Amino acid sequence: MIRFFNTLSGSLEEFRPIKEGEVRLYTCGPTVYDYPHIGNYRAYIFEDLLKRFLLLAGFKVIHVMNITDVDDKTIKGAARQGLSLQEYTSRYIEAFFEDLKTLRIMPADIYPRATEHIPDMVRMVRGLLDKGYAYYKEGSVYFSIQKFPAYGRLAKIDLAELKAGARVDSDEYEKESVHDFALWKKAKEGEPFWETELGAGRPGWHIECSAMSTRYLGPSIDIHCGGIDNIFPHHENEIAQSEAYYGQKFVNYWLHCHHLVVDGEKMSKSKGNFYTLRDLLARGLNPVDLRFFLLSTHYRKMLNFTFDGLEQARASRQRVLDFVYELEHRTFAPGSEPENQVLAEKVLTDFRESLADDLNISAALAVLFDFIREINSRLSRDLLKQEDAVRVLRTVEEIDRVLAILPERKEEALPPELLEKIELRQKARKEKNFALADAIREELRQQGIVLEDTKEGVRWKRIK
Repeated sequence: MIRFFNTLSGSLEEFRPIKEGEVRLYTCGPTVYDYPHIGNYRAYIFEDLLKRFLLLAGFKVIHVMNITDVDDKTIKGAARQGLSLQEYTSRYIEAFFEDLKTLRIMPADIYPRATEHIPDMVRMVRGLLDKGYAYYKEGSVYFSIQKFPAYGRLAKIDLAELKAGARVDSDEYEKESVHDFALWKKAKEGEPFWETELGAGRPGWHIECSAMSTRYLGPSIDIHCGGIDNIFPHHENEIAQSEAYYGQKFVNYWLHCHHLVVDGEKMSKSKGNFYTLRDLLARGLNPVDLRFFLLSTHYRKMLNFTFDGLEQARASRQRVLDFVYELEHRTFAPGSEPENQVLAEKVLTDFRESLADDLNISAALAVLFDFIREINSRLSRDLLKQEDAVRVLRTVEEIDRVLAILPERKEEALPPELLEKIELRQKARKEKNFALADAIREELRQQGIVLEDTKEGVRWKRIK
């Protein structure tokens, strides 16, 4: 059973997807007005962990991550540098994709950009006007939160305490400043705008995500993620406008990760504790060590970034690398020991079960390091055989499908004559000529190629 902490209910809930075997996932992407800082990547790596776990659990994941390329921040940044909005945001979009690759974050299936989905936003705003949830005021369109009684459920706000009719144009504001929010902003001099049936203007930030999410994933989705700073006003407003427009539940599970602080303090350029990925790479940091550091604390706990903590993460990751190196370069006697096979099977089961408990990464990593300690103990007593070493390596590689911390390497191609022998063995097994199959297996073993028969087919591994 998989359980997640749902921000909406404030409790752990069993995960039940809308469609069996499939997860529709929407994650809030970058606002491309600057280079993302490491706090942003804390959220993106948590979402990567979630996605990789769901894939490991056998789900098909349809993942959409938006790119906010028009909002208050991008407009101000472009104006400050005298650039068009597209010229200004393109550099940061390119940098974002470079960073994703550097940190081994799996790409989303779709990266919709706000500026490319203006018609979808206009359609939603028009619909909200027609349904009576929105109204015009001085050329802009606002959502009336009084018309949506469920407003405030996510952020735990009492609608009765709000001041009716007060409006706010800013995209981001404090919880104490709850007002009707802008869906469509009237064109202002010096700002980019679109000529539409709503009038000349541009979308508010919140309508962008609702329009893009429902465009690609439908009116109801399984999981929506972001940082806790997105809960209000952004996600609260997304719920209001989406459910008002479609008349059905927008998101079943809301998952939010906590803040990252630096040396116990909020990141601030004025304090000199503000870091982008590029800042850390310039110091010679291995980005995979940073990845391991960012994913190794539970997503609902505040993460304190320190260079000592980063060094501890590097040392822990090195233990895994050393373990894999030992298995790949040590010479083993042929055969296998049943206990080693049982240990390998158990660690994978326990690892999955730990992550199934609201992505309990601490428990999952404890399972992995206990396994490494046990196998190292057996190595010291020569209790690991050749087939065991292959099975253990395959198990660690399976776990690394989620962690993504092992060195990336291309599997060395086998010479054609050895591939032919593997095919000949497969043919012999199908014909139940097990004597020939075993003879070929042993011949390959003596050449350093160990075979492993799996449900997906035969796998091979070079080993001493």
